[in-house]
Amino acid sequence: MKMKGHMDKVLAVAAAAAKAGEVPVAAAITDAKGDLIALAENRMVRDGNALHHAEILAIEAAMAATGQSRLDGYDLWVSLEPCTMCAGAIAHARLRRVYFAAHDEKAGAVESGVRFFDNPSCHHRPEIYGGIGAAEARAMLQAFFAERR
Repeated sequence: MKMKGHMDKVLAVAAAAAKAGEVPVAAAITDAKGDLIALAENRMVRDGNALHHAEILAIEAAMAATGQSRLDGYDLWVSLEPCTMCAGAIAHARLRRVYFAAHDEKAGAVESGVRFFDNPSCHHRPEIYGGIGAAEARAMLQAFFAERR
């Protein structure tokens, strides 16, 4: 099943990010046929840039790959519920769907926290599917932060 395969790929890349000292978050963009066109991981520490969340990097890579400034008909896969910054980028990019693994009760902005897409000022709302691969993503995040405490 492509859905499970896409999230498995994202979770594997998130694990690689953790080994590199980054919060284990990764994101992928797929086209309307379900083909993977971009894959990225958090690079905030390595790049010294607080904006280098996996979602932002995946969106930028997808735009570069397609030559488009909007990603209508494309889907985002991410290992952690997007934050407010990433939700804004998702809306501006006009992504069709967002699939995410673990909920982020502290900083999530899709189904937790500010619920960005439910805000009347949000100009685009993708379809949202949360909880895919949540247990694995949550365990990875908990292990990452436990090592740092």
